[in-house]
Amino acid sequence: MTRLPSNPEEAVVELAGITKRYPGTLANDAVDLSVRSGEIHALMGENGAGKSTLVSVLYGEVQPDAGTIRIDGREVRFSGPSDAIDAGLGMVHQGFRLFDSLTVAENVVFRAEPRRRGLLDRAAARRRVAELAEEHGLPVDPDARVATLPVGVRQRVEILKLLHRGARVLILDEPTAVLTPDEAGRLFTVLKSLAAEGRSVILVTHKLHEVLEGTDRVTVLRDGSVTARLRTRDTTAGELAEAMTGRRVDLDRPHPPGTPGPDVLTVTGVRGVDLTVRAGEIVGIAGVAGNGQSELVEAIAGLRPVGAGRIELAGQDVTHASPVRRRAAGLAYVPEDRAAVGTAPTASVADNLAMGHHRRLATRRGLLRPAVLRAHARTLIDRFGIKTPSPAAPAGALSGGNLQKLLVGRELAHEAPLLLVEQPTRGVDIGAVRHIHDQLITYRDAGHAVLLVSAELSEIRALSDRVLVMYEGRITASYTRDQADERSLGLALAGAEARPA
Repeated sequence: MTRLPSNPEEAVVELAGITKRYPGTLANDAVDLSVRSGEIHALMGENGAGKSTLVSVLYGEVQPDAGTIRIDGREVRFSGPSDAIDAGLGMVHQGFRLFDSLTVAENVVFRAEPRRRGLLDRAAARRRVAELAEEHGLPVDPDARVATLPVGVRQRVEILKLLHRGARVLILDEPTAVLTPDEAGRLFTVLKSLAAEGRSVILVTHKLHEVLEGTDRVTVLRDGSVTARLRTRDTTAGELAEAMTGRRVDLDRPHPPGTPGPDVLTVTGVRGVDLTVRAGEIVGIAGVAGNGQSELVEAIAGLRPVGAGRIELAGQDVTHASPVRRRAAGLAYVPEDRAAVGTAPTASVADNLAMGHHRRLATRRGLLRPAVLRAHARTLIDRFGIKTPSPAAPAGALSGGNLQKLLVGRELAHEAPLLLVEQPTRGVDIGAVRHIHDQLITYRDAGHAVLLVSAELSEIRALSDRVLVMYEGRITASYTRDQADERSLGLALAGAEARPA
């Protein structure tokens, strides 16, 4: 195991007075951050608090308006990420930056290739990746094409890239937002091992339990300013939540059960799955990623053809209907991939909030009315707390959490009989999680049906009136609200417990 020089009190990274302004937004307001050698340091805050801007400044992707950066006590000025990499920094972004058509080894050594006679030494590259993977507990196949890899393995490739370049400081921006609980646990095992070697980890996250269980110190931002600097062992979830939001947050408030009515969605024999969702109830689907949830949801939404079986929505057969027809029949849909499927990043916030509503907001001649679009957007921005400079700003400029609020808010505004929602709070801060959960319960209590897919077991248990577990493409277990305890769900997720649906 490689061990780096380490002094537990030595600041490897120091940010002093970092200020960054954008039109209409003060993203960072004189922020100080100090990260020591050999520690995992959490950077927390609500969506739009300035976390991503701050680490982008540190990594040379954004130039600050004021402030200084010191690495090992020496003041530096990075003109771009290459300067940061040369100084021993590495960053894993929320959206991975890999070449899908290349192999794992080719991605890891890109721009730092072992060469032989002036050409890429592929055998040496494979050996290097295999050695790093073995040393750091990050199993990968050096010859696998990245396009074929699940998201958890892609993240390992990103970390191996940093280690290959000799990164002493690893910056991870919302690293568990796309991971299952088991994958997240394995990631933290790796991070603790890296910290034990003397490396430093800056972890940008919203997740309180991850901070409490896996970090040494935490800095909290709110509205661009530091509100707390704490040793993790000396703080609590409630204290962190209050520092993030500026108010007390009831983290354990139970939601009352629903009052189910008639069937709204009936799925029979589709991809080997039968299920029903009734008006006034939330049915949760739990399962480790890759067990068929995504394919089932896409079939119900009309994004994947149905080879056999039948789908009925609000009494209509929509088995082979287009997505437009399904919307007309009463479907609202929050997809897992908010950027590529759920929104149009280059269009404005107002335009994105109108998608699916545009026919109702149009004139009799089919023309959209700008004033009506703006008013509609302002209503949803206020209702869901979407932080945006203006309704005219491009949706792609929003933070991931605010883009998620936009998507959830737009679909709830439909008041459709059925809401199909995947990962509703992925990458969303604690205050917004509570707000979205409350909105889903309100939606259910208004008599709508909700089919919820989430990788967060706590979310499934908090919201669902019934829980279905998918394993290897089939529904293998069904639980009432009272039966869905963590042990039973954990066994079912691993295929060890079956309860007929």
